[in-house]
Parts: sequence; structure tokens; C-alpha cells
Amino acid sequence: MRVAVIALLVATAVQSAAHARHERPPSRAAASDRVVPNDNRIPAGVLRNGVLALRIVARLAEWHPDGDSAPGAEVPAFAEEGKAANIPGPLIRVPAGTVVALTVRNATSAPLDLFGLVDRTAFATGPRDGGATLAPGEVRSIRFRLDAPGTYYYWGTTTGRPFISRLHEDSQLTGAIVVDPAGPRASDHILVLGMWTDTNSRAFTIRKRILAVINGRSWPNTERYQYAVGDTARWRVINATIDAHPMHLHGFYFRVDARGNGLVDTLYAAGRGDLVVTETVLPGATYAMSWIPERAGNWLFHCHIPDHFAHRGPLGMAPPTTDSPSPMANHAMEGMGGLVAGVTVTPDRRASARVASGAEEARRRLRLVVRRNGGGTDESPFFGFALQDGAALPAAEAGLHFGPPLILERGTPVSITVVNTLSEPTSVHWHGIELESYFDGVAGFSGSSGHISPAIAPGDSFEARFTPPRAGTFIYHAHVDEERQLLAGLAGAIVVLEPGERFDSTVDHVVLITSPTSFSDQIAGVLLDGSTTPAPLVLHANVRQRLRFVNMTLRRPVLELDLLRDGKPAAWSLIAKDGATLPDALASPGAVRRTIGIGETLDFAITPESPGDLRLDVRIGGPRPPHQPMGSLALHVVP
Repeated sequence: MRVAVIALLVATAVQSAAHARHERPPSRAAASDRVVPNDNRIPAGVLRNGVLALRIVARLAEWHPDGDSAPGAEVPAFAEEGKAANIPGPLIRVPAGTVVALTVRNATSAPLDLFGLVDRTAFATGPRDGGATLAPGEVRSIRFRLDAPGTYYYWGTTTGRPFISRLHEDSQLTGAIVVDPAGPRASDHILVLGMWTDTNSRAFTIRKRILAVINGRSWPNTERYQYAVGDTARWRVINATIDAHPMHLHGFYFRVDARGNGLVDTLYAAGRGDLVVTETVLPGATYAMSWIPERAGNWLFHCHIPDHFAHRGPLGMAPPTTDSPSPMANHAMEGMGGLVAGVTVTPDRRASARVASGAEEARRRLRLVVRRNGGGTDESPFFGFALQDGAALPAAEAGLHFGPPLILERGTPVSITVVNTLSEPTSVHWHGIELESYFDGVAGFSGSSGHISPAIAPGDSFEARFTPPRAGTFIYHAHVDEERQLLAGLAGAIVVLEPGERFDSTVDHVVLITSPTSFSDQIAGVLLDGSTTPAPLVLHANVRQRLRFVNMTLRRPVLELDLLRDGKPAAWSLIAKDGATLPDALASPGAVRRTIGIGETLDFAITPESPGDLRLDVRIGGPRPPHQPMGSLALHVVP
């Protein structure tokens, strides 16, 4: 599906390029109204006798994504005629079989190219959306039928750019289309991801502006979603940006119920979609997800690219750079921004109070010391995690070293005391672990009213308590000043074993994929186990091996893993994603290239049949001509 999405966008780009005669932005209007963020709860238009009558206009409006009192900018936006402008645009939501009778007016001073206002049924066999172009002041009637249930969108541009280059003010010309199946409509939320930036991510330059929004607002001004324990949450996610976004849900797994590309949507049979904690959504892609909040407290859903959820100035402009981080009174509210949504789950009062899992004296107790490694500078430091498991603290290290694997056991309560010996605050998130909110590691947000988790101040400590409910591969990493602290080395793998199982490093191999510290090196390559020249893995022939991959890079949202023997694809089987074991029907054997997004883990099984050499190549994700891998790892198979 990810390859199909990119192929569709490339085709759309070719069609849109034909309209690239109007590269100028629309001129300022004499007066503009104010954009109202669209929570996508109320469908637009009038639905009567199977026909939706809707009149929309594209015009300039004043947008304040950081809050009503924050600075704003005049941008093109869609609106229903006679109503306030919306970002995202008016929601088209209808039952399957509805005919949409649409009137569109272009009130900007530039040609308006429109896409997505079409019958979806035809696109399953290949035709593409040719779009429509409206001259300034033109009014056009468009009529189409929506038969295929799913999550879609429409979009426009006033600069003639294709979808994957629509990065400036006109990047907010997007609206959701949802086609419901017959029967009662399930309650859900529609999240449209938007972005306004100064350069394309493929330009490989540091961006001055990254204004990332969900339904027209940037965190902490995004909508807060409310549920009670035991509710079913259903979300539809639309990526209307030029970047891919690995979207991570804290504390819970969610089921991916459908994936689409704006023209075609694939709905999976009940219970057959992937069970994940992170789902990477490519530019122009969509997905539907569902999950059940089983524990009360505050939780986050956010893009895992630090640039996309870091604190920035008004309208996404980069704050002044400093050699050391400035202290934040509240990391979640002052140190984060962009593509972040908050979820508050209230207790189910019908249920009895939760009993603590495991007596305190039965907990396994660990100390995880955060300290500075030798070398580095104040601007680009080296930090490290040192694990103290009932023994002496390991000797201090020098240079870039990532955290050691934490080996835990399913069902065994654990207490991990994080000790901060740095000169700056930190916090640790237990990525993919199902735990109580207070221990989740988002300083200033995790927990509940009156009991909010703090940042770990210099010289202080924090005890995280949880009981891993499933075996698998997970992640622990810093969740304060993420770009700085993750680059410095504050990330590692968590391996949870079945009760009674022992970790055997001769057949169980953890590979951590991270980013080099310099921006130029991040463009060219990745680190495997903290190195550009990692030590080879030794595998035994005719012995089943497990390979656990953890992607904690910062700027490459999608990577591809190629396992090769003599230059040809080698056979392996994907057996788990994000710590969740795949059912046999979903597990994929064979010589298959696999993609892995930031914040995702993938587990593979491999049984080499004979001695020899294998090579793992890590490449940039997506359909591209052959290119050099960003990193390689040798695997020596011995008798």
C-alpha cells in the first residue's frame, strides 16, 4: 500500500505539473475573515433524497494556528458560502451511494487547481484524478457520486504545485471526505494533518518554518479527546502534508482498520488489520484506527519526528538557537508543538478500584543512570544510559553510545529508578509498554489531575513502575528536548521475554538504528548499533535466529531493510511489529524488503541453511532507482 500511495502521488504530480503556469501566490485581499479550525464533527451542505447540495468557496482568510491571541497569517482556505473559512476545509460526509452536487467559487486572485472531487469507484481500475482548474472569480458546478465507503479528501492549490510540493500558504487547502457504509454511523474523530514549511523535506536543508497542525491547530492548542475507560475510540487520519509521519500512540495498541491513498481505500476484515503503537502515514495517505483506552490518565498521539513536534516560535518559525537548552517549566506544554494530540481518559466508575499488579516486594528493581559521556560539546553532547541491576555501576564511557537492552519478563513487575546526573532535565518514555499514565514519561502531562509526572531535574530521580503484559521488542528513550537528547545517545531497546525464558545473544540479536549527530551525516547515513561500521553479527547455520530492529532515527520517517546473500534477496519472516506477535496469517515469510518507520520495531525469524555471508542494507524508503544504502551490517553464518 505504501508503494501504491507514492506511485499515485507521482502520477498526480505529473498531472498537476501541467498547471504550473501560475507560480505566483495569490495577492492579498482588501479584507479577510478569520479561519475557524474545523474539528470535522459537522458535515457541510444539505443532504436530501440521496443528494448532497454543497457550495464552497476558496478565499483568503486570517489563520491563527497557535491560538486566537497568537500571531496569524493570511492564507487561502475553503469555506461554505456564507460561513467562516475552515482549516481543514468543510467536511463532506455522506452515506455510500450519495450524489454530491457541488458548486465551487474561486475568490482568490490566482488560478485554483482542484483535485479529489470525483467518483472513487473508477479509480480501483487505474484512472487518475485529472482535476479541474478555476480561473480567478470563476464558478464551477461539479457533480460526482460516492459509492465506496472509506476515508478520502479533496485538495487544491493556487500555485500550480503538485501535492507532494504543496508546502507554502496554499498547503492548507484540504478537506476531508468520508463515505459511511449503510446502517448506523459509528462515532469517530477525523484528524487531518497539515503542514506549512519553507522547503521540501527532500531538499535536505534545515527548515526555518515548520508549522505542523492537526485540524488547523498546533499543539498545545489542538483538540483534547475525551474518553472513559472501556470506550471504543475510532479515528480517521489523513496526511495532507508533503512529509511522512510516524504517528505514535502512548500507552495503548491500536488496530489499523483501513489504509487508503485518497482515491482508493482498503478496509480490512474485522480483527485483521495490524496491531501497532506507531503507524507511518505517507504523504497523501489515509488510515482508520480503533483502540480501547483501558487505563485512565493523560496520553499523547504524535508524530515521532522531533522536528514535527518540537517547540517552535509563532507560525512555526524556529526559535533562536543556543548552545544549551533553556529550562522549561512544563515540557509537554512549553517544549512540544506541532503534530501532537492529547487524550484524557477518565476512570470507569462502574468498575472496582484497580489492584496493583504484583506486591511491591516482588518487583525486580533496576537503576538506570543518565550521565554525560566523555567528549562532545555543550552544543552537541554525548549522553548515556548506564544500567545498574544489583551490581556496581559500569565505568563511564566516552563518545556516542546508546542504551543497553533492558531485558524484562512478561508478567513480572519491575521498578526502574531513573537517576539524572546531567546538568539539564530529562525524562524517559517506555515506548510501546502498556502501563499506568503517571509512569509514561511525558513530563508535565502524564498522569491525571493533581498527579502529573514531573521532569527529572538534575541530581534528582524518578521511579517508573510497570508490569509488561506481553513479550516483544519495545523502546526506551528520552522525552525531553528530544532532538538534542536522542542524538546524544538517550535511546535503547527493551526486550520482554516469556516467563522462564532466558535471553541468548547467540540466537537473539538486537539492532538499534539511530542518527548521527551532525545534520549532514544524517542526510547521508544512519548508525547501526551506534556505528557506521558496526561489528558483524554471528549466526549459526540451521539454527533459528531472531533479529529485532528498532528505528530511533530522527529525520528519515521510512527506511527499508534488505537482507541479501550474494547480492540477492535472502529469505526471512516478519514475526512481530511494535512488540505485537503477528498471527500466522499475517506473518510474512520469504525474501521480502520491509519498511520500518521511526518509533517502530520489527522482529524477524531467519534460519540460514548453510555457512556464508549475509548483508543487511538499510535504505531510504520508497520506489527509487538503486542507490547506496545508508548503512550496512554484515551477518556471518558459521557451522
